[in-house]
Amino acid sequence: MNMSGELVSESGVREMIGWLVHLIEAAGALIIFTGAIWAFARFATTGLRRRSLIGEFNNKIRLSLGRFLVLGLEFQLAGDVLRTAVAPSFTEIGQLAAIAAIRTILNFFLTREIAQERAEIERDQKEPVPRATAA
Repeated sequence: MNMSGELVSESGVREMIGWLVHLIEAAGALIIFTGAIWAFARFATTGLRRRSLIGEFNNKIRLSLGRFLVLGLEFQLAGDVLRTAVAPSFTEIGQLAAIAAIRTILNFFLTREIAQERAEIERDQKEPVPRATAA
């Protein structure tokens, strides 16, 4: 224990939080990267196997990719919040507010697009398949 009675110094806490921020941001980046690779692989394999169904699978692939993006952005925002957890300056608070606003807006539009894609997929699945009539 140091002379001021603190168990851990502020610089020690900042260093520990710095490591945590890097881990959380790396997790967010890994989630986004994994989603992009997964979506590309699904798109490529679907396109090679069944070209006629690529439109149907395209919606499902985009929906899944959107979910990965939303989750990754949440991790990135968590890292930004954690970065300002110890004695933030007004500049850091302002930067966090701007970053949080941008990511929240992006997250809102991604979530809205995911909901629209999901509704479209459900609507397409409920519609009866038209039968060909003999002439």
